[in-house]
Amino acid sequence: MRIEQAIDEFLAHLRVERGSSAHTVEAYGGDLADYASFLAEAGITLLERIDRDAVVAYEADLAERGYAVTSIDRHMSAVKSFHKFCVREEFTKASPAANVHLPAAPDKLPDVLTIEQVNTLLERHDGTDPTSLRNRAILEVLYGCGLRVSECSGLDLGNCALAEGYLRVVGKGDKERVSPIGGCALDALTAYLERGRGAFAKPHKPTSAVFLNRRGTRLSRQSIHAIVAKAGTAIGVEGLHPHTLRHSFATHMLEGGADLRVIQEILGHSDIATTQIYTHVNRAHIREEYLSAHPRA
Repeated sequence: MRIEQAIDEFLAHLRVERGSSAHTVEAYGGDLADYASFLAEAGITLLERIDRDAVVAYEADLAERGYAVTSIDRHMSAVKSFHKFCVREEFTKASPAANVHLPAAPDKLPDVLTIEQVNTLLERHDGTDPTSLRNRAILEVLYGCGLRVSECSGLDLGNCALAEGYLRVVGKGDKERVSPIGGCALDALTAYLERGRGAFAKPHKPTSAVFLNRRGTRLSRQSIHAIVAKAGTAIGVEGLHPHTLRHSFATHMLEGGADLRVIQEILGHSDIATTQIYTHVNRAHIREEYLSAHPRA
């Protein structure tokens, strides 16, 4: 079987049988297209001709091209999943990637803002014009509810039960969860919906999207990235990422005494191990406080 044909079968399996999102299928497709291209340059176009040496050579090539460890890990995970599928479907007898080890990821803690930085970031957006109301609501919701940027962009009016104090969020893999909203985030979102969104909405372009652009259509993830980055620059934090606000939310919740399982549920993590990274962030914060405050630290 030709490699491209096997990849097409694998992607169809992800779409139809596993119900993976379009974004996930696209990501796998891109990684495996790169893999197939590397193999083709080595003269390998048939699935059965791929051996362990070819897989190891591909992993080494990714490193030589300057890919970060996390990116190499993602590419190789796609390769392993692909070959495992090929064995299960009996396209091949064994996986050439089975005994190829993934690179060890470095212990990197997520970036977080201090509570003071968050307060400064949000308080600078106190305007009453529609754009200011919208941008303040975006920042407040990202931090106040711990949303991913795609979840913020994808928020619909029907998912906002503000009187009950919650949002229905569609996360990774189209999984739905309920995120509580209250305090400043609730006030900011309410103000935008009542006094700001109407200025963006176009009668001839009805949409259920909460956050709109000047054309009256859903605000893209890229636009939200730009809004957050600009807000960060205004307080001296260059390259501020929406995910940093999500990390900050989780870290501050933990510092405030929230249970790790509660944080896991709000963030939409399927595995508690993913949420446990914030216990390490919390310990790092405690250590920094100790080093700065103790006279003999």
